[in-house]
Amino acid sequence: MMSPLTYDFESFIYKGRKGKYGHPFHIVQPSGWPFLVSFFVLFFVLSFVVYAFITVGNPAYFFPVLCSFCFVFCGALAWWYQIIVEEKTGNDLAHNLKVEKGLRMGMYLFIVSEIMFFFGFFWAFFHSSVSPSIQIGAVWVPKGIIPFNPWDIPLLNSIILLSSGVTVTWAHYAILSLQKFTGKLALTYTVVLGIIFTGFQWLEYVSSLFDISDGIFGSCFFLLTGFHGFHVLIGTLFLFICLLRFVVPFTRLRLTSYRHFALEAAIWYWHFVDVVWLFLFICVYWWGGF
Repeated sequence: MMSPLTYDFESFIYKGRKGKYGHPFHIVQPSGWPFLVSFFVLFFVLSFVVYAFITVGNPAYFFPVLCSFCFVFCGALAWWYQIIVEEKTGNDLAHNLKVEKGLRMGMYLFIVSEIMFFFGFFWAFFHSSVSPSIQIGAVWVPKGIIPFNPWDIPLLNSIILLSSGVTVTWAHYAILSLQKFTGKLALTYTVVLGIIFTGFQWLEYVSSLFDISDGIFGSCFFLLTGFHGFHVLIGTLFLFICLLRFVVPFTRLRLTSYRHFALEAAIWYWHFVDVVWLFLFICVYWWGGF
């Protein structure tokens, strides 16, 4: 019986075949993880809103936030593991050309939705900064706000994040060239740079002379930079999982030089994060801080 997917080692092209179901798509088992993870995310958002805005950061109410985050993290890991294992059914690769094309389209649409997400926050920032209202003194930056120096930590973080974009591209080309050790090393550099970026952003927040409750400037600044920092954390975790899949000894979980869509999706996401940061640095830190 012919495999649902055959691999041409000379041209690196996957060719989809009709399997036992009469179509090139694989049939997966029902899973409860999407529902559970969605419920955990809802619980996390509600608990964070209560902690940040209703109890005004009272440490006694941080425990539900921490618990819900742990639930989201563990549920996501279990869901991702199920998808990774789902990639193979027995000895046949289930994610053939047709399935992979659908996954690529899904990732494209996800990134487009993320662009729209940040577009709304940038719109609010420019609406308030280009034509500041009388309530904030008709000036931008509002009086009483001391913004960050863009040539301090923001510039350093820009160098770090752009360097990580170079290293992740280096990793991809090395893996395509069958230079596995070089690819894994470059991918490790990218993960480390992502962690360093997050550390400097935390240091920036700690040293801030204003907070999210300081009018429209504080709200826009911390929503934009905070959500971007959250995306950096997700992207770092994404790349770290891909790195583990290159070194894991289990064949069913391992990424290879000729089959690594998960890494490609992580790289697209990481480049999106880089581009958003460029807009943040230029528009919010540099132009919007004067």
